[in-house]
Amino acid sequence: YWYKPTISREEAINLLRHSSPGTFIVRDSTTFKNAYGLVLRVAHPPQGVVAKPGSDELVRHFLVEPTSRGVRLKGCPNEPVFTSLSALVYQHSITPLALPCRLNIPDRDIAQIEHTPAQKQLLAQGAACNVLYLFSCETESLTGEEAV
Repeated sequence: YWYKPTISREEAINLLRHSSPGTFIVRDSTTFKNAYGLVLRVAHPPQGVVAKPGSDELVRHFLVEPTSRGVRLKGCPNEPVFTSLSALVYQHSITPLALPCRLNIPDRDIAQIEHTPAQKQLLAQGAACNVLYLFSCETESLTGEEAV
């Protein structure tokens, strides 16, 4: 739910503007080749920035750059290199490291605004569930699109 490769910067801001802090989206960077944009809703604007009601100052952007060994947050020397984008996201869901807050792994698609009548009926009947396939593949060795 968190990887949206084709979403624009503006669409990401609109999706996250009214979300809770820690909600995030990862998208393909349109400026830097093979890099990603991590778009994160934070609780407070950076020091020295005043957030006006309805402004975008609470939606922050971070560049995830590729390296020869994986990916890392650009401009953060205290950040380790992660073997995959998924590993970076998972670690930052445990501890924020250089980010302003922990990432909240979503359990639904924030872009999905309304359930269809059929989905509502299934949910009302209790016939819907979340399924996780843990350990179905070796994740530490995956990079690129396979890791997402």
